[in-house]
Formats: sequence, structure tokens, C-alpha cells
Amino acid sequence: MAAIKKFRLFPKKYGIMPYVFLIYLLMPIVYMSYAEGAKKVVGYILLFLFVVTYRQLYVTVEKGFSFWLVLQLLIVFSLIIFYHPYNLFIGFFTAHFIGWYSENKHFFIAWAGFIVSNALAIASISHQLETIDFLTLIPFLIIMFAIPFGFRSIDKRNKIEQQLAQANERIEELVKQEERMRISRDLHDTLGHTLSLITIKSQLVGKLIAKNPEKAEKEAKEIEITSRTALQQVRELVSGMRTLTLEEELVHMKAFLQSTGISFRYEGDKKFSDISHLTQNTMCLCLREATTNVVKHSRATQCLVRIKKGKAGIKLEVSDNGIGVDFMKDRAFGNGLKGIDERLSLVDGSLTLTSDKGTSLMIEVPFIVKQRQDAADL
Repeated sequence: MAAIKKFRLFPKKYGIMPYVFLIYLLMPIVYMSYAEGAKKVVGYILLFLFVVTYRQLYVTVEKGFSFWLVLQLLIVFSLIIFYHPYNLFIGFFTAHFIGWYSENKHFFIAWAGFIVSNALAIASISHQLETIDFLTLIPFLIIMFAIPFGFRSIDKRNKIEQQLAQANERIEELVKQEERMRISRDLHDTLGHTLSLITIKSQLVGKLIAKNPEKAEKEAKEIEITSRTALQQVRELVSGMRTLTLEEELVHMKAFLQSTGISFRYEGDKKFSDISHLTQNTMCLCLREATTNVVKHSRATQCLVRIKKGKAGIKLEVSDNGIGVDFMKDRAFGNGLKGIDERLSLVDGSLTLTSDKGTSLMIEVPFIVKQRQDAADL
């Protein structure tokens, strides 16, 4: 038996805001109470149809959207000329939905129709309005005509952020696939050869035990050495799977920034093999967080990364030409910095942030010197 789909007045993703906006229909309802007889009944029917169009515009995608928008325009036009001039204010609802058009052609056609509709309505009731009414309506009309551009900008930004998230997921998936391929190649090229050698020598030992015990013993020792080599190879592969490298993270950062329209430039050292896995892993995670902040908060068009190794440690700088940071207001950015600072504390690193003609984030991590003793056996 098919499950009954639960009815929702408005899609869950919009939260409670669609319900809150309905409060603004209280004034048209009050104006409608002044009407009498059949006119009042028709007026309430029009308000009900307006709520229907309002709901449908939230749930309709592409096909049908323009139909409900035009119907809403006609309802608003009727409410203005037949009931009360100040019903013009519910045009703010329509202005909001016009901003949802992504294509320029459809957006400007809807916007022009919106202006014409309101202009005709005002012209039709101009004889009912006094000078004070015009002075009251004009500022609101200007705001109402500008609102579609504001909502369109917000909608575009939301879509860009969704595309960025999808692009980032795609890049991460490609990185995972490449890592799987690398591991497969390493297993085939290294362990495959080593294990084949062990198999052949084991068969040889079996044949030599009776005929030439001394040579069999020698071959057995070679098998032991070969197996230890295989064990070391496994450890190196596992270490490679767990460790992030700065070279790989810079490639990932470049691809991510360029996919969002931000140019990437790198200056500094190119090789980091002498830096410990822990330090590289920590700096990669910090670099990833810094990249996220640049994309989400900076509004930058350029990003510069510098990495320089010194005697005492390594310095990493991420700079952009964006709007800078307001530390009091930008709470999301502050949380990102807190995450970076917590990671750096694990390696005695430090974080410095400056915001002047953009934002510059400086990370310094001291080198960790480890004394290693190689045992004769693993």
C-alpha cells in the first residue's frame, strides 16, 4: 500500500518565514471589512485566491510559476482599484517572487509588467488620492520596484553556494578515486612483485630441504628479508593513506578557488618532504579552512598563498583582496579561526590575522625534531 504523502502548506526548507509574511494580509482584511454585500464576499474570495497564489509560488518550479505570478498581479490590481488604494502594499509579496527568476529575459519582463500594473492601478484611482497619499506611496513604490533586484541577488548567491558545495564534493570524490587508484597501483607494483617472489622461493625451499639443507636455509633467510620488506611497504602505504601533503592540498585549493571564479597565485617553496607528517597534516587542514573562509566571506577575486621554510619552522600566509573582516559581526569567520587555532595548538603553532585592503592570515609552525632509531628487525 502506497504511503500517503503528508500535506505541507509551505516547503520545509523555507522555515517559518512564509507563515510570518501572511501577517501583512491583516490590513487588506481590515480594508475589506468596510465593503458591503456582494462586494465584500468577492473581496474575501480575492484575498483567499491571493493566499493560494502565494502558496503555489513557493511550491511551483519553472512550469506554472509565471501563471501564478500573473494571477497574483491581477488580484492585487483588482484589490487596489475596487477596494482600497493602500492594498498596493501587498505588491511587496509579488516583488519578492519576481526576484526568483534566474533568466534575465523572464526577470525583466516580469519586473516591467509589475511596474505597468501598479502604474495603471494608481492612474485609475488617482482621483481618489490626495497629495499626502501620493507622498506616502511614492517612497514605498520605489522600494517595492527595487526589491526584485535584491531578492534576485540573494537567490543567485544561494545558487552559487550550492554549486560551490557540489563542485567541492565532486573534487573530493575525484581525489578519493585517484587515491584508490594510487593505492591499487602501489599494491600491484610493489606487494604483487614481492609476494610472487616469496611464493617462488617458498616452493624452492620445499624442494631443497631434502637435497641441499644449507641452500634451503639460505633461501629461507632471504624469504624472511623479503617478507620484512613487504611489511615495510605495507606500513608506507598505510602512512600514505592517512597523511595529507601540502603539495596535494595546494593543488586542491587551486582547483577549488578557480571553480568559484577566484584567481590563485602561489609563491614560495615547492618541496615539503622534509616536514613531518603531523605538521603537514595540520597545516593542510588549516589551509583548507582558510580557503573556505576566502570563498564564503571575502568576496575576493584574487588569493595569494606563500609558504616559506626557515631554520626554526615554516610560515604559511593566505591573503585575499576582498572586503576584509569585521571581527565583531562575522561570527562564522570567527568560528573558522577558532578551529585553525585549536589545530595549531597541537603543534605549538601560532596564528596572526590582519584585515587591511583584504584579509591576510599568517600561520607559523616550528619544526619538530624527532630522534629515530632503526631497529635491525621490524
